[in-house]
Formats: sequence, structure tokens, C-alpha cells
Amino acid sequence: MSRFYLTTAIDYANGDPHMGHAFEKIGADAIARYRRLRGDDVWFVIGMDEHGQSVQQEAERQERDPQEWVDEVADRFRVTWESLDISHDDFIRTTEPRHEHAVDALLEKIQAAGDIYTARYEGYYCARCEAFRKEAELVDGRCPLHPNRDIVWTEEENYFFRLSGYRDRLLAHIESHPEFIQPPSRRNEILRLLEGGLDDISASRSRVPWGVPFPGDPGHTVYVWFDALPNYISAIGYPDEGFEAWWPAALHVIGKDITRFHCVIWPAMLMSAGLPLPETVWAHGFLMIGGGKLSKSEAQLLDLERLIDRHGPDAFRYILLREAAWDSDRDFPSVEAFLSQFDTRYEADLANDLGNLLNRTVSMINKYRDGSIPIGEETELDVACNEAIEAWIEAMDGLRLHQGIEAGMSMVRSANAFIDQTQPWKLAKDPEQVTRLDAVLGSLVRALVRTAVTLSPFMPGKCEEIWTRLGGDGKLPGVDSIVERLPSRIPDSAAGVLFPRLEA
Repeated sequence: MSRFYLTTAIDYANGDPHMGHAFEKIGADAIARYRRLRGDDVWFVIGMDEHGQSVQQEAERQERDPQEWVDEVADRFRVTWESLDISHDDFIRTTEPRHEHAVDALLEKIQAAGDIYTARYEGYYCARCEAFRKEAELVDGRCPLHPNRDIVWTEEENYFFRLSGYRDRLLAHIESHPEFIQPPSRRNEILRLLEGGLDDISASRSRVPWGVPFPGDPGHTVYVWFDALPNYISAIGYPDEGFEAWWPAALHVIGKDITRFHCVIWPAMLMSAGLPLPETVWAHGFLMIGGGKLSKSEAQLLDLERLIDRHGPDAFRYILLREAAWDSDRDFPSVEAFLSQFDTRYEADLANDLGNLLNRTVSMINKYRDGSIPIGEETELDVACNEAIEAWIEAMDGLRLHQGIEAGMSMVRSANAFIDQTQPWKLAKDPEQVTRLDAVLGSLVRALVRTAVTLSPFMPGKCEEIWTRLGGDGKLPGVDSIVERLPSRIPDSAAGVLFPRLEA
């Protein structure tokens, strides 16, 4: 058993969870569940980024104490992740004492390496993404990521980090470890950035009181990204004994808009502190509607709670990752187009294909074998399913989650076609076809179990339900124990609709 430490970007505590947050957490959760199915010892961490200027401003707008505000926001995020069955092992918050302890220790290491100095910063600052921006980065005088927000000219005395001194080391590491930044398109972006040279960056703020006090100088707070990025080590106990059991992380999952922080600043901080770098940073794309520009009324139609309730959390998880490739963007032309595809995918894939397959199989075994599941010899369906499992493993190992779903659903399509081809209802009428009928029914159950296992990272609740309705004992089997744990009898409680069809 190997250890697999997996993290996501921690969510900024200045608003409610939305579909973008959910897309990242569901994808990372699918990876965590897949690694557990493969037998890995997984530690999966998510959390909240609760300091900084934007949070302070939002708390002021709400006329709330900042700590009271972030506590409330964190609770809303926790409830959402629970409703989506996110299987995280820890929920780190940057306002926790264990996190401040880690930030202090890391900055002391960086200071000891001679990489911290004081200087005056003059330039633009986007409070929404908590990023300093060069004038060349602005689009029409605004932050390219938040064009609807005013960007503020800032002048203040800060502590700086000697990021410029790590350009060559970062280039060498990326070139010798191509797996470090994935997918390749993101790695190429970072290589181009590094080739253009690096400037030193602020490590503190002197005018933002809501944050971790800078070590040795309480008149400054730690710059929010220098505060946020160490969550990946504070969550596993840095700098205390035992931290090395999980570090370095096997995988950081982030959005493509924060690659500079995770693929340049964070590894440079780790290098300065003498710590190993994470094995892989995966920067997923975005699921967007109309290029990401929505009116208030359109945004309300995409309210996360409403979307989850539309067809249930498992269907929401499935549809989001089925519709958006994990390595690129998916942009729907309108909210109406998104919701239409949302319903179409639910009806076609889940209600018709998967739900109908389960109902047909259970019904035929009850009718023709009185609920007893025959083993039967292997059929062409078993061959197709074995090939699909191999494709699923290859896709999931490569973090191509949409292809992993496709591999799982290919077994559903093969099984439905197999029923139409073999026509078990005709075999049941011919006494000489007993052996063939057993083989057909047995292979259908094996296909459903394999489908449940491969789709369980995406739909954990419904896949457990498939397993239970087939008579499976305990939790779903792992990838390597499917054959040994096949069910033998359909339970009396197997009736019911897995995915109710949409009302006309």
C-alpha cells in the first residue's frame, strides 16, 4: 500500500460556494476515491483561505467581525461538501492555530536562508484575487481575471521574498520532472513565464491587519498567498514530528488561474525552506456559461443548491465531470443550453441507460432464476468489460476523469446491446439454452458490478445502491477484488427506480 496525499486549492472566504468550487472538489474527490479503490492509503485535504484584504472588506460590508464572518462562511462550505459526499480527511482553515504555527515556522526557514528583505512596493493590487499586478498584465486598466472590479494603486513598505533567485532552479526542476506541472499546456505556460524572468514579490502587507502576524514584526501581516499556500503542510503537522510521513504531496489540484502561485511561488518557497516539492500540480480548466459573464438572474438559475437538488447529488457529480474535460475548458453558450444538456445527460445516461440496465437485469434474474444469480461461463460481454476496465485505469491514472466516466459507461452500453442481441426472454423459453441463459445473466451482473466500481468515484451513493440491489455484501469491492466478491442472490429489497425519469 502506497501513501497518496491529495489537496485542492483552499476556497476564499468572501462568498458562498458556487459551481466552480464544486467542479474542483468533485474532481479531486473522484481522484481520492479512485486511489482508494486501487488500494492506496489516501489523505485528502480541502479547506478555507480566510485572511487578506478581500475578506476584511467583505466582513466590513456585512458589518461583521472578520472571524465571525469566516466562521459562518466556512460552515456554509462544510454543509455543501457534505451534501456532495466529498470524502475529505481534513478541512484546514488558515485562521486555525496549527496553521499559524506552520506559517511562522516556514517563514523563519525562508528568513534564515536570506531570502527575505524589506523594500517599498509601488504598483497595482487586485483585492479580489489578492494579487499584485504589473501594468502590462492589465486589460483596459483592470485585472484580467476580475474586469468588473476596480484595481487599486498601492504604495507600502513590505517584506519581500527573493523569488528572482529561483528562476533557474525552477526551470531545471520542471525540465527534469515533466510530471510536476500537468497537463502539458499548463507546464508550457509556466515555462514561458519563467523564461521571461521573475521579480521579487511581497511576503507581507503593512496595511492589511486581518492576517497572520509577520514573524518578528507584528506591524505587518503575512501576504495572503504566503499565508494560504502553506496550508498544504500545516494540514499534515508541519513543522512537527510526523509531517514527513505524508510530504511531499502526490497531487495538488488547482484551477488554471492560480498556476503562477502554485507552480512558481510555492515551489520557490519550499526550495528556500529546504523542503521537497510536490510530485504533481494539476491545473484543471473551467466550466463556463457564455464565457463566464452572467447576469444576476442567470446566476440565480445556477445556484449551487438548486443545481444539486435538480437530480440529486450523485447525478450532479456525474454530469459536471462528464460534460467538462478535466484538462480543458467547457463553455456553454447560455444558461438555457447548460440546463438543457444537464437534463439530457441525466435522462439518456442515467435514467435510460444505467437505471434501465439495472432494472432489466434484476427483473430477469428474479423471473428466470428466482433471484439466484448464476455464475455461468464468460461471454463476449465479459471481454468488453475487461477491456473497459483497462481503459478506465489508464484514464484515471492520467487524471482524464471524463474519459474514466466514458470507460465506465461503455460497459453500460455494451450490456444493453448484449441484452438486445442475446434476447434472454427467448433463451428462457428453450430448455436447451439453460447454460447460455446462465452465462448471459451472470455476465450482466458482472458488468453491473464492474460499472458500479468504475463509476463509484463519480457517483458514490448510487453505485453503492447498485451493489446493494444486486445483493452485494458490505462496501463496494476494490478493483482487484471484484471477481472474489460477486453477489450470489438478488435481495427482496431490490425493487425501485435508481434514477427517476423526468416528468414530461
